[in-house]
Amino acid sequence: MVEAVQDAAVVVTGAGGGIGAALARRFAAAGARVVVNDLDPAKAEAVAGEIGGVAVPGDASAIVADARDALGGRVDVYCANAGVGSGGTEAADEAVWALAWDVNVMAHVRAAHALLPDWLERGAGRFVSTVSAAGLLTMIGAAPYSVTKHGAYAFAEWLSLTYRHRGVKVHAICPQGVRTDMLTASGSAGELVLAPTAIEPDDVADALFKGIEEDRFLILPHPEVAEYYRARATEPDRWLRGMNRLQRQWEEATAR
Repeated sequence: MVEAVQDAAVVVTGAGGGIGAALARRFAAAGARVVVNDLDPAKAEAVAGEIGGVAVPGDASAIVADARDALGGRVDVYCANAGVGSGGTEAADEAVWALAWDVNVMAHVRAAHALLPDWLERGAGRFVSTVSAAGLLTMIGAAPYSVTKHGAYAFAEWLSLTYRHRGVKVHAICPQGVRTDMLTASGSAGELVLAPTAIEPDDVADALFKGIEEDRFLILPHPEVAEYYRARATEPDRWLRGMNRLQRQWEEATAR
């Protein structure tokens, strides 16, 4: 059990299923009081009922005030987990790009804007960003997703370097494939790149709690991502050639 979350007031967005539901269950099991958020009220109510939490459905960009009220006036841990897995290229409709930007980045920014005044006054707060390995690397066939997940990672990194000396702790979770509806929706690209090493949502929750215990910013449920990230930084052209091979494999497979 992680003492840092015992009796904590926790919000998890996008918690009607997948990683979000796994996080909500884990926090509740650790003794936290949990607000379960999801766009789908029925899903939020179902998970909240299962864990003894409170459902606050709606747009993840605008629930901090309602969540704070539901938790008795404070939020100690905020899990910015809601996300959209928008596929497509540079030619994707601008509405697709706008939605990816709004959900994957701006929802995090708006939540932080609402949370930080109280956290800085108290000298304590924890922001958990479900990013994706795509935020460190990239994902073939998914330009809007890859670009905005890079943005989510950059914002989490900025929060950490800016406010860690004032008591704000930040964790960026960057898994590869996780067996959720989002992986299913990723189609043939996900089958090629992500499915072979996909893990369960509970594995992501395990990794986060280990990271909280060790006070680590970067949470890698797939440890091999560290090596990929190092290769991307130190040998970018070699890494890009490897990714381009995956792109060509995918193009050949989908052309059959």
